[in-house]
Order: sequence, then C-alpha cells, then structure tokens
Amino acid sequence: MRRRRNTVETSGRDACGMSHLLRIELPDVPGSLGAVASALGHAGANILAIEVVEPGADGAPAIDDVFVELPGAVMPDVVVSAVQRLGGVRVQWVSRYAAAGSLQLDLEIVERVTEKPDRAVQTLAELLPRAFRADWSVVATHEGDQVVTLHASPGASPVPPEARAWFPATRPARLDAPPQAAGWSAMVVAGAPLGGADRLVAFGRHGGPDVLDSELARLGHLAALTASIERSLPGDTG
Repeated sequence: MRRRRNTVETSGRDACGMSHLLRIELPDVPGSLGAVASALGHAGANILAIEVVEPGADGAPAIDDVFVELPGAVMPDVVVSAVQRLGGVRVQWVSRYAAAGSLQLDLEIVERVTEKPDRAVQTLAELLPRAFRADWSVVATHEGDQVVTLHASPGASPVPPEARAWFPATRPARLDAPPQAAGWSAMVVAGAPLGGADRLVAFGRHGGPDVLDSELARLGHLAALTASIERSLPGDTG
C-alpha cells in the first residue's frame, strides 16, 4: 500500500551539523523510501524528518521532502550523488533549511487560524512559509494599478506594481514573479484567492523548488477555510 501524505520526525539534531532540505522524486513502489534512507545514512546524513509531499499515481513517481543534518565533513553534493545512484531516484532540489525537524503542517495552521478568528488572515500569512517550505508569504489586494500588501510574513519583499497581473485571482495558481523588481529574481511564486478575486494569499521561494499541483490544492483549501472563518465573525459583510 502506498504511503499516505504524512510526516515522520526521527532523531534529534546535532548542534554541530547543518540541516538541509532535499526534495526527492522516487518510484512509487514498496521499499523505495527505505532505500533512499539507507543511502542517506551511508553517505553520513542524519535524517531529521520525512514528509510525503505528493504520492505517486498511475505509475508516476512520488515526491518526498527529506530533512537531513550533515556533519561538517559531509558535503551536500556527496549526499545527492549517493541518493541518485538508486534506480529511478532523482533529487529535484537541495538547500540549507534552518527549520528542519520543526514542521508546520496544514492541520496546525487550521488549529491556529480557528483559535483567533479575528486575526485568521494574518495568522495564515505568518504560518504559510513553514508549511510550504517558502521564504515568505503575503496577503495582498489591488487599488487600481497598485498592489497593496495587507499582511506579510517576516522577510517578505515589497510586492511591486507589476504583480497587478495576479488579479483577478480565481483559482490557486503558479504566479509570474516580476523579474525586474528588487528581491524577486529567480522567485517561484504561487497564490490563491482569499474570499474573492480581489484578494489573494501568496508564497514565494527563492530559486525553487517548483510548486507542485498538490501544493496548489493545499493552498487553495487553506485559503478557502481561512476566508470562511473570517466571514463567520459577527458583523462581517465579506
């Protein structure tokens, strides 16, 4: 039976190591994840957590996020090479990731959003980066040709006027990053409508990985739930 989307946290962190995120494409067959874990261990990586991002279907490969800690003597390219020696396995993306072992999953976002409905949208913006392995998130609307940021997570770059092309927001989608705007070079962006086509929530990753269809679906569900909670407030007309 194929693994359901879940997260497995494993050993504790070594204060002397550096944590990394690897997004790995692997065959959707029994034993494939175990083989990847063995290869990582033999290469010297300490696995902190594994999350099934997108289960395979109809012969398509599965995609997993694997959080590892590397001792100072182990380089990321050595670990990548060890994993990619396995048949049908490919590392899509690797980068340092300081929050390994502290995953903010969708259910936790739902809990936090519902705890304080009066700040549901702000909470969503604050928590999305951890849930989607992103650098930042924003909630934005537009006034004429200008884009107005309503809420933003720490580290978010100002949203430039060129992002007006994101509106109207009718469905979860990958968004074009304004390439000439400061801080937006090589940015991978996705967004979803938040209670209407004139407001959206978006997250961005510097350099990747690409946004998966399953991530778009998750983002859309979280945005719709947050908007519903917001509308339930007394006196809300949204």
